[in-house]
Amino acid sequence: MGRHFDEAPGLCEQPDEQTRQYLFNHTMLRIKDPQRSLDFYTRVLGMRLLNRLDFEAVQFTLYFLGYVDDAEASRWSAERGARQAQVFNRPGVLELTHNWGTEDDPDFRYHDGNEEPQGFGHIAITVPDVYAACERFEQLGVDFVKRPDEGGMKGLAFIRDPDGYWIEILRSGMME
Repeated sequence: MGRHFDEAPGLCEQPDEQTRQYLFNHTMLRIKDPQRSLDFYTRVLGMRLLNRLDFEAVQFTLYFLGYVDDAEASRWSAERGARQAQVFNRPGVLELTHNWGTEDDPDFRYHDGNEEPQGFGHIAITVPDVYAACERFEQLGVDFVKRPDEGGMKGLAFIRDPDGYWIEILRSGMME
């Protein structure tokens, strides 16, 4: 076995040494209304706002969210520059980008990538119990694309965030 855990055409067995310290840090989604999106990602999905960056000259704000437990959160810096360094040195961060004014346009909408033309697909969140999570989502009025017992793949779900982006909900280790 090489350096990969599986086989597929195109894999590089000897990556450039300069890439050894690279880290996949975040995925960015554009959002229409930060109040709706922040409520969804913090209340419904339980993420924390790790950092916020406002760019007044070009009129947009970046919100960095992720899963940080209370013990880890207590070690995070209150100083904005140090906290920003912490955000950019961790995996699994979600960046929500808000271009100011989009929330005031009733016809404004982002393409979710799942309609034609297809492109971006979804992000995924693992949960201890997909059925319990989906029951809670149902009570919170979350929009479902697929419930756990629908379709050919049982035990996983897809929900939509306020901008229509798909979020896969699955149990850790279930795709084995």
